[in-house]
Amino acid sequence: MKTYCGAVCEGCSFGEKCKGCVSTCGSPFGGRCTAAEYIKIGGMAAYETFKEQLKGEINNLLKAENLPAAENLFELVGEFVNLEYKLPSGEKVKFLDDKNNYIGTQIEIPDTDICCGVVADTTFILICTYGKDGSNPEIVMYKRR
Repeated sequence: MKTYCGAVCEGCSFGEKCKGCVSTCGSPFGGRCTAAEYIKIGGMAAYETFKEQLKGEINNLLKAENLPAAENLFELVGEFVNLEYKLPSGEKVKFLDDKNNYIGTQIEIPDTDICCGVVADTTFILICTYGKDGSNPEIVMYKRR
């Protein structure tokens, strides 16, 4: 399969779920893909510039929360990063779309069993913390861009 961002599809665990990036015009799971949107319009250079700007914005937010900086950002499939958060009312909700591809990273917080997750696209940045395998996620910050 041919991709816009250069991802290697061979051996991918998504198999039949993924319909291919180029063959779906950048919607391999049926939703939006931030990487494909940038690359189709401005090429890889525009996408890399966007990621660097986004990383700077994310790191400023992480610093304000006394969290470690993000070293790299990656393409993330919504199904993997769409955690279920417990609201004060006790209701559990998901804020992302399983069909979209996002940009983000996971950051291990030193001397703890907790990770910080960052997920973003062109419209928002979500920062959360969670335990092993995404357990007990808590939103640290949700910021509209």
